[in-house]
Amino acid sequence: MTSSDSPSSSHSFSARLTAAIHAKGTPACIGLDPKAAALPPGLLADEAVTGQPPAKMPPEKLAPIYSRFCREVIDVVAPLVPIVKPQLAYFEALGPHGMNALAETIAYAHEKGLLVLADGKRGDIGSTAEAYAEGWLAGPWAADALTVNPYLGLDSIAPFVSRASAHDAGIFVLVKTSNPGGKDFQDLKTNGSTVYDHVAKGVEAAAAETANGQRYGAVGAVVGATWPAQLESLRQAMPHAWILIPGFGHQGGTAADVGGGFDEEGLGALVVSARQWQTAVERACQQMIDQLAVETPAGRLRR
Repeated sequence: MTSSDSPSSSHSFSARLTAAIHAKGTPACIGLDPKAAALPPGLLADEAVTGQPPAKMPPEKLAPIYSRFCREVIDVVAPLVPIVKPQLAYFEALGPHGMNALAETIAYAHEKGLLVLADGKRGDIGSTAEAYAEGWLAGPWAADALTVNPYLGLDSIAPFVSRASAHDAGIFVLVKTSNPGGKDFQDLKTNGSTVYDHVAKGVEAAAAETANGQRYGAVGAVVGATWPAQLESLRQAMPHAWILIPGFGHQGGTAADVGGGFDEEGLGALVVSARQWQTAVERACQQMIDQLAVETPAGRLRR
């Protein structure tokens, strides 16, 4: 993309994310993972569903409950955090009814002033990748950002990079994921470097190209909190890339583990907590925010 067709840097995803983080004083990102078996009991008290296990409910009954669950979490966290991350798989599992609930959730989060990162880990080649990118980043879904799987090659993420840059959106490319099995392929060495290092090199090139004079570009990386040493080295390898850091809390990552993902100003990273926000949502969210403020450079955002 040439400079003449670049979007205004003031409206770019990076600029909007930076502003939102400064406004809330935290880089915390709350996951929206409505899972039938873990829904709060209070959501199941309606007479229409009483006595029926959530996992056995038909999609047309469960989808509105998912939507309500997400709205209630959003109501609590909207004053506290800059961004939420709906996990698309839980909505997709309910078919068309679930996708309607997802659309309602994205719209409601935007209504409450939150950025929305759609966690779908999309990836394909050619026109299929273009369709994914158009739908999620420029089309009716209107997500602010999307997670992307790069393992079909750099040409498979090119349509996402192009759409994100042209439509003031962002993407986060899987680099070093939080799951234990991620090392099975990502840690393999080729030409003297790990696969994840090769992916990081491609991410940094795309991030720098889309930065348009800003510190960070439209292309970010996913690096798990469960790999603190690698997170620190990847921060250095990708100076223009936002880093999305999953694995905080439930998967064992701590605030101390994620410090290496930030720059000296407390920016450059988003830390995800995707625990089931069943009870005491505000307290749990505030606890996460406070931990990040004390144990990472994100504390500088409060000064």
